[in-house]
Amino acid sequence: MTVLIDKYIPFLGDVLAPYADVIRLAPEEFTPELVRDADALFVRTRTRCDEHLLGGSRVRFIATATIGFDHIDTVYCRAHDIYYVSCPGCNAQAVCDYIKEALRTLDYLHSGVTLGIVGVGHVGQLVSKMAVSHGMDILLNDPPLGIGIGLDELACRSDVITFHTPLTMSGAYRTYHLCDDVLLRRMRAGALVINAARGGIVDETALLYSSHPYVIDCWENEPNINTSLLSSPSCQLASYHIAGYSMQGKLKASQMCLDAFCTYFCLPILKIQNNVVPLSAELGDTASGWLTRITSALRYAPQDFELLRKQYKLR
Repeated sequence: MTVLIDKYIPFLGDVLAPYADVIRLAPEEFTPELVRDADALFVRTRTRCDEHLLGGSRVRFIATATIGFDHIDTVYCRAHDIYYVSCPGCNAQAVCDYIKEALRTLDYLHSGVTLGIVGVGHVGQLVSKMAVSHGMDILLNDPPLGIGIGLDELACRSDVITFHTPLTMSGAYRTYHLCDDVLLRRMRAGALVINAARGGIVDETALLYSSHPYVIDCWENEPNINTSLLSSPSCQLASYHIAGYSMQGKLKASQMCLDAFCTYFCLPILKIQNNVVPLSAELGDTASGWLTRITSALRYAPQDFELLRKQYKLR
């Protein structure tokens, strides 16, 4: 069995080595030629798994070490009996910590502030609990789960709105450009917008031409981000899609991928030891002001978005 693993997914190679020929690749090295003879793929958001990549291959299994799977052509996979799995909730705590740091840095993390949370899944629930523990008032919106109030009402009543939905392009609960010019106009004057969910949930053009301050971690068209959005005075904090990057989150995602792989291929249950950390790994900057320092680094070199992301030391 041949297994291709994104080299930025930690811990998996040695665990799988006794059961498969393991090849570790950079995201851009996943080519149709290499994938053709693979049985399983372990990927992240940078690898688009569609007919172009998978056509004519013997791939039967794809695990993405991310909470979402909009980079996987699910229709194609189902039509060709390719099993796919993501890791919902794997980085929820890390994203919650990011939101907490943003709110703290901008002096919103206290009583008297109303936080509107759009999307009340794994991340949204943790953000809600965190905010309540600091005395904030909470408004929730999640129509698919039947939770909370309408989005228009939430917009009118919130001092801060943070988005934690998947990116869906169609259907009754489409989230693409959920935060558009109409919603921005309905928000309270000066309300803060936070997008640490998926690029495309917020209409960046509409945000740029609104008067609302914002915090942005997930961008449309990554890694070619909107530098006007980054340099605008309204941009309070910005980062290079690392809100969910933590050692704990990476470990959990790798184990979830491994569990699914073992189940699918009828292998013994394999466990990653909690103390298995790459020797080169050093925990990243978590001292007070870490998100401000990340913002400065991105503003200094926005063209290095992908490099900064790859070199980011996990929190």
